[in-house]
Amino acid sequence: MAFQSVSKAVSRSPMWRWKQEFLTYLEVERGRALRTIAAYDRYLTRFLQVSGARRVEDITDEAVRTFRLWLNRQPARERGATLKRRTQNYYLIALRAFLKFLRRRGVATLAPERIELAKVGERDIEVLTPQELERLLQAPARGKGIRALRDRALLELLFSTGLRVSELTNLNRDDVDLQRDEFSVRGKGDKVRLVFLTPAAKEALRAYLSARTDTHEALFVQHGPRARGGRETRLTPRSVERIVKHYAAAAGIPQRVTPHTLRHSFATDLLRNGADIRAVQVLLGHAHLATTQIYTHITDRHLREVHRRFHSRHRRYRQSPRNA
Repeated sequence: MAFQSVSKAVSRSPMWRWKQEFLTYLEVERGRALRTIAAYDRYLTRFLQVSGARRVEDITDEAVRTFRLWLNRQPARERGATLKRRTQNYYLIALRAFLKFLRRRGVATLAPERIELAKVGERDIEVLTPQELERLLQAPARGKGIRALRDRALLELLFSTGLRVSELTNLNRDDVDLQRDEFSVRGKGDKVRLVFLTPAAKEALRAYLSARTDTHEALFVQHGPRARGGRETRLTPRSVERIVKHYAAAAGIPQRVTPHTLRHSFATDLLRNGADIRAVQVLLGHAHLATTQIYTHITDRHLREVHRRFHSRHRRYRQSPRNA
């Protein structure tokens, strides 16, 4: 189906106005983050463009099938590839949420449960080995100056807390009290959770902040030429990604390493050392336990030890003379 541009008539249609009400509902009543709202806006706009739906009655099984076929044929960033099923599901989840909103408003529309999500395999979680992690955290020590101090504090804080990169870059100096080993962070959905500092993270932060001479409120800022001219110098998520990538290469780690890799490593380290999965869920700020359970298959190597310790205690694995 040919891609349809948004005409003035469509943008003024009843469906477009319902979409705007839905986005307002997400922000005001559900307290969703602005980034989430922008994503839902983008997904729904694409559905309306492709389907040409201008009224609620236009959202039919056929319209959804046409949209799914369109999604399935869209090229991905990788040459020759199409959109991953997980990405396609983001569009469908937004559409289902929109339909649920309409039903709450008493509008007769397609039942949300009629839209089934595509089946996807388990997420491939990349984590660092203990040796790789240690090399990464120690990599900034080979540098000099305030940037090396900043980068060490940044890496230690990511692994100590499991923060998302957006949560890290939004931190201000006043948010972190180095007299204590814990502080609050505002994450997805504007939810506040408690995170904790390891001694290494606490010491690295203290060394970095003691070396700062600027008055910027941000916890992590640009230093050097990029910080000149009186511009805002707060590190961006993209800047943090580049910093992590740089030190991963310096540490001789062959695979791609991102700030989220450290979040994955934080979670698996806790689980491997016996932490309860529900406690890890809270520390990560996951709304649903199912999200945290993606890490459990990585820690399945402990099952061999569990089997050996508890299954063999009731039976000796020795062949009797008769069976020898």
